[in-house]
Amino acid sequence: MIRPRWLIAPQEFKGTLSAAEASVAMAEGLRQASLDVVLDVAPLADGGPGTVDALLAGGRGERRLRTVRGPLGAPVEAAWARLEDGRTAVVEMAAASGLSLVPAEARDARAACTYGTGELIRAALDEGCERLIVGLGGSASTDGGKGALEALGYRFLDARGDPLPPGGAALAKLVRVESDARHPRLGKVELLGATDVITPLLGEDGAARLFGPQKGASPEAVEELEAALTHFARVAGEAAASTPGAGAAGGMGYGLAAIAGAKLTSGYVLVARALGLERRVLLADLVLTGEGRFDRQTWLGKGPGALARLAREHGTQVVLFTGSVHADALLDLSLFRDVVELNAQARPGASAQDTLREATARWATGRLGR
Repeated sequence: MIRPRWLIAPQEFKGTLSAAEASVAMAEGLRQASLDVVLDVAPLADGGPGTVDALLAGGRGERRLRTVRGPLGAPVEAAWARLEDGRTAVVEMAAASGLSLVPAEARDARAACTYGTGELIRAALDEGCERLIVGLGGSASTDGGKGALEALGYRFLDARGDPLPPGGAALAKLVRVESDARHPRLGKVELLGATDVITPLLGEDGAARLFGPQKGASPEAVEELEAALTHFARVAGEAAASTPGAGAAGGMGYGLAAIAGAKLTSGYVLVARALGLERRVLLADLVLTGEGRFDRQTWLGKGPGALARLAREHGTQVVLFTGSVHADALLDLSLFRDVVELNAQARPGASAQDTLREATARWATGRLGR
């Protein structure tokens, strides 16, 4: 008898579990339920946290560590990767400028910056890499990529010719961007912005209004940042502002595209290709995925939403495990065979990994009785 094959492909549970940790918990839960299935494990990423790990899993390479400036200025140690081909570098902005690096009480979307991400890009350029994939997701900032571009030699100047201070709010005073001192290899390499969402720079689904609140921005700060990014687009070029993914990583997608000539592409698609995900979905009888919060962002380029659509194309059912479900996500709920909400069944004091493992075991045990 041929045993069923199940694909376990969760994304990170933001702030609690990496995609790899979530994969382990789900696999352990299925084994605990004593299901006679073959498990295929493929931790997902979409340009946000875990992108370096996922692309290294899809092909060999070398991890590099570098101490860089964190989102609020304190030094952090961040990883990037040089892939086996020797010419491709993967930089994960979440590792240098991510929201997870800032305690909840210290988050400041107006002042946080992406300078450390630019330092990682510079390191890859200095090593001679010819193709740079910059994962754009999980950011603490809303600075339009200004900090990263400054680390690469661009200068953002006010009316007096003085450099702007860090953070996105300062973009309201931008008069011109100078590129004379930019890194000499920029423009000679392929620069890809791997976005975790397909949102534009501005508007209700843009960098400030959709994502600003989760970075600590008050309603007043959100509108201040929206105005600052609007002004930035007027100065740097409005055409790129509506490009899908321009609003990713606090508008860093826009900054890299408009100023450094980056091409924006889906981070999920890049990772899916590296992992051979479509082939693995075709081989699977069932797909289990997960993320920390199921909301409308899930359908704007995030991994679980994209995976669910891929699975539907091939007639494969998908089960979603998530910390919480929000009403604004329900338009495509039919894509999932089951949605398991973890927060509603967590044991008091249980770790996130224990909660996911136990919920997976309960779901699988219940499935045996169907």
